[in-house]
Amino acid sequence: MDPRPLAGIKVIDLTRVLAGPYCTLVLANLGARVIKVERPGRGDDVRDVGPFRGGKSLYFSALNYDKESIALDLKADADRKIFEDLLADADVLVENYRPGTMQRLGFGFDVLHAKFPRLIYGAASGFGQTGPLSPRPAYDMVVQAMSGMLSLTGHPEHPPARVGVSIGDIAAALFLAIGISSALYKRHETDEGVLVDVAMLDSQVAILENALTRYLVTGDIPGRTGTRHPNISPFQAFTTADAQVVVCAGHDEVYHVFCDTIGRADMKTDPRFVSAEDRRVNVEAMQFEIETVLRQHPGNYWLERFEAAGVPCSAVNSVAEAARLPQLAAREMIREIADPAIGPLFVAGNPIKISGVAEPAMHRPPPALDENRADILAELKARSR
Repeated sequence: MDPRPLAGIKVIDLTRVLAGPYCTLVLANLGARVIKVERPGRGDDVRDVGPFRGGKSLYFSALNYDKESIALDLKADADRKIFEDLLADADVLVENYRPGTMQRLGFGFDVLHAKFPRLIYGAASGFGQTGPLSPRPAYDMVVQAMSGMLSLTGHPEHPPARVGVSIGDIAAALFLAIGISSALYKRHETDEGVLVDVAMLDSQVAILENALTRYLVTGDIPGRTGTRHPNISPFQAFTTADAQVVVCAGHDEVYHVFCDTIGRADMKTDPRFVSAEDRRVNVEAMQFEIETVLRQHPGNYWLERFEAAGVPCSAVNSVAEAARLPQLAAREMIREIADPAIGPLFVAGNPIKISGVAEPAMHRPPPALDENRADILAELKARSR
């Protein structure tokens, strides 16, 4: 018996590219059975996005392992019938088309809710199902720019910088997964499915932290601060003799330990740096004083001392260095999947750890387009008898 919390839940995945597939991957990691419905001939758009190994997209593979695939033309009567048969015993439908697309196909929420009242309908889109921007297309960069996220990222002396991953898609995917899980829980009480409507723009605004409230209450428009925290100091990357290291020592107790560790006990009583607010206001002077000391020794020298003293710190790792961290290995966050085309496929593991629920011994490799058609149709036929 699968102990994962969504074991036994069937998800019909009508998504492509990133926001939708990332959401359904989260659901699959939690035990749901995910059947990916793709366009005949081409499938998910990112099947054509490199890099490739063994003719297979690594972008697609990272987002779509542990799923099944069937190709259906939702404008063809026979395939529409198969799609409805799939929905008949499904718990969740997830789609990330532009609003209005599913209605034009005859599969909007109102239509499906009338036919399948227990079906939870999850929709991710750029701007949501309502509002003046609803019909517009959107990509990660569009919502990063529109939400103000882009204006907060990078160094003040340089133009805005994109967040290094597609945070616009990923945040929406995570909020959608939370919404779907909540709807599944509520369905136990109501026996009724609902529409879960998540917009990428809304999701970006929701993760602006205190920047939004700060502006709305004070009128102060936050800007780019590089690696610095906008309100806490020292809380940033500092330059040593050979590398940058991150130190987070904003609270008085940790700040005092930090000062002792770098041999600058005088900074605890320096009137520029006594309180957290003093340190925030005089952050540039503080950085100068700290880096004057840190530049005298290599990064590893300081990291060893900070770790021994209990000061939160880290090297600024590359992805390659991060992937080799023993902590990730201990948490099973790098998973190997045997893929017939790629060979060994390495993907991120499930970050949601639940007591009594072990990582699966094996994962299903990302499916070839329409790979599971025969088995799925045979299952539908058996169910109709």
